Amino acid sequence: MADPKGFMTTPRQDWPRRPVAERVQDWDEVYVPGALLPIINKQADRCMDCGIPFCHDACPLGNLIPEWNDLVSRDDWRQAADRLHATNNFPEFTGRLCPAPCEAGCVLAINQPAVTIKNVEAAIADQAWELGFAPPRPPDRLSGRTVAVIGSGPTGLAAAQQLTRAGHTVAVYEKDDRLGGLMRYGIPEFKMEKRHLDRRLEQMRAEGTKFRTSTAVGRDVGAAELRARYDAVVIATGATAWRELPVPGRELAGIQQAMEYLPLSNRVCEGDVESSPMSAAGKHVVIVGGGDTGADCLGTAVREGAASVTQLDIYAQPGAERDEDAEPWPTYPKIYRLSAAHEEARDLETAPAADADARLFAASTLRFTGDESGHVRSLHLVEVDAARRPRPGTGRTLPADLVLLALGFSGPDRQDGLVDQLGLAMEPRGTITRDAGFATNVSGVFAAGDAARGQSLIVWAIAEGRAVAAAVDRYLTGSSQLPAPIGPYDRPMTV
Repeated sequence: MADPKGFMTTPRQDWPRRPVAERVQDWDEVYVPGALLPIINKQADRCMDCGIPFCHDACPLGNLIPEWNDLVSRDDWRQAADRLHATNNFPEFTGRLCPAPCEAGCVLAINQPAVTIKNVEAAIADQAWELGFAPPRPPDRLSGRTVAVIGSGPTGLAAAQQLTRAGHTVAVYEKDDRLGGLMRYGIPEFKMEKRHLDRRLEQMRAEGTKFRTSTAVGRDVGAAELRARYDAVVIATGATAWRELPVPGRELAGIQQAMEYLPLSNRVCEGDVESSPMSAAGKHVVIVGGGDTGADCLGTAVREGAASVTQLDIYAQPGAERDEDAEPWPTYPKIYRLSAAHEEARDLETAPAADADARLFAASTLRFTGDESGHVRSLHLVEVDAARRPRPGTGRTLPADLVLLALGFSGPDRQDGLVDQLGLAMEPRGTITRDAGFATNVSGVFAAGDAARGQSLIVWAIAEGRAVAAAVDRYLTGSSQLPAPIGPYDRPMTV
């Protein structure tokens, strides 16, 4: 702790965002370039000598937050980078994409704004690259063992990097034409520019990890054949089986899943196509689902020039402060948060009839109606109570030329045949069954990330990748020095 009074003398200051009118004209990250570094030392100084850092427990990676806060406050970027990378393979990802449960667990957050842990993390990661503190770390020797990792999202990449650095020969199989999973084609460019991902992938290549793109295991290569070829297999395909909305009119054209819509805008940014065939330009857009994926659709539709954008959230509007009885500190509270996309929608008034920014809360979709050509034109909704029962007399109709379903995911997509070809046991909720050592019912096959845990946060995905790598290393060699930050049955802190 560099400044014992920092939390009393310095107010919280977040990484400033660019003006709304400017940033919605491009796909660059929403933050002001270069504006974080001048403020971050003082922000790190706010980390108090709390005795028991609950931010550790709130973070599944076990990030050594007070240590690197202290180092940043002293401008010791090399040591800060070392301490950060000791627990997190990809801090530039989490520093931009994680909702920061660590900040909810910050002791200062009991009665003050929390330390800007996420911003400090992003600053360290960026400085590590800028100053050359993130070189490739190839192994000193090879073990002679081979591992196939299926999926190149944060879980697969973390597992692959850990196993490569342990000396195993690792090949990552990705069904898409580019690496990164949802970080590549699900996360919009304005939330994380893909140069951060590409830079980390080049580091992994230099360390010795091999990559196979445009290869769907189960379809392009047999799952059993792959298992026979490698000493171990890690399934990290994510939870990509999206949930449906079974209401009348669902069959109308113009009603799309969020993950049918979002990848196309990313392909525009990659230069694959000039414009998205599902572009929201000039359309009245309704997003069904109040989570992060829905917010990503919102920011994308605004940038594409939608005539209006409304987001429906089935839950009631949360309050601005933590409910100490229902969600006491240090749990992650459900409070009203204003993401960059919601800030844009509010300022641009994309949905004049919304309760707040672009959102209609406590709203449930009843049906869709369309025109004579079979294209959606209206969404009919009703207000619901806490038990999701309709409130009489609250029906409304919204114009809708494009409807995006952002209702979450139930487990891995089984269409490629991977699960069935291997004969993997499945949980009733649609995820892959595994034991306390991340192993499936098939010898030498392990499952990690959303495919086995169910949809979760990026910080949990990376923690799963690190933990499954330790399990695989132990399976191959009899012991492991790799860190295992979580177990397969660990869950976020709750009451």
